[in-house]
Amino acid sequence: MVVGYVLWRIRRFKKTPETDAIFENVWEMNALADADPETLRISIDTKATVNIGEYSRHGRSRGLEPVKAWDHDMRMKEKLIPGGILEPVSGRAFLFFTDSYKTSDFMVDGFFLWWNERKQELSNVRRLFINMDNGPECSGRRTQFLLRIAEFADVTGLIIHLVYYPPYHSKYNAIERYWAGLEKSWNGYLLDTVETVLNRATNFVWKGLNATVHLLKTSYEKGVKVCGKEKTKMEERLQRSERLPLYDITISPNTVY
Repeated sequence: MVVGYVLWRIRRFKKTPETDAIFENVWEMNALADADPETLRISIDTKATVNIGEYSRHGRSRGLEPVKAWDHDMRMKEKLIPGGILEPVSGRAFLFFTDSYKTSDFMVDGFFLWWNERKQELSNVRRLFINMDNGPECSGRRTQFLLRIAEFADVTGLIIHLVYYPPYHSKYNAIERYWAGLEKSWNGYLLDTVETVLNRATNFVWKGLNATVHLLKTSYEKGVKVCGKEKTKMEERLQRSERLPLYDITISPNTVY
């Protein structure tokens, strides 16, 4: 059993020609995006669920007395799921939370909120270049995500370029470093209410900037898929790379508003 697990781990993380090709594509496309004044590169991802309560998170804080926290999580849990959009060049971050489920719709609703906040300052942007990993809610196979992103392109008039990191290599996505910093900053506090989580996220400073934070109150349904003619119609809009069709996808808007 142990030997089988070790072999599985080796196969899972073994470097392959496809992995090399995906990384080369990411690096090349990132450089082109950053050099284009009409393109904005962003990095997106969700973070592990945050349990709301007086739980110990193994962090550190300064004070006259030690912070008392629960050392186990057998109580009923209230939870928040964080999603984030990071602009790697400037360090500007936009965070959105839900107490529902981590879904494609949650992620794209966060996109819409972010764009409504930023569109005036980004009036020169014509193309949105998005770095992401292959999470189940946003992969190159996830039909609901691709459908909603196509809707986002239509509403905003932006060309959307999705570029994925290789499977099991999400740590290279820029927003992962942001998540690590945020987690380190709030682990020394008792995240005992939703308001506390949102305030700690707002107070965290990255590259001299505070994040904009929103709570989404929509109830999200898991397992939503696009099928049949609607899926065929959607797929026709996707300009998939011939070499890396699941890792490099461009979507042009049908209508510019």
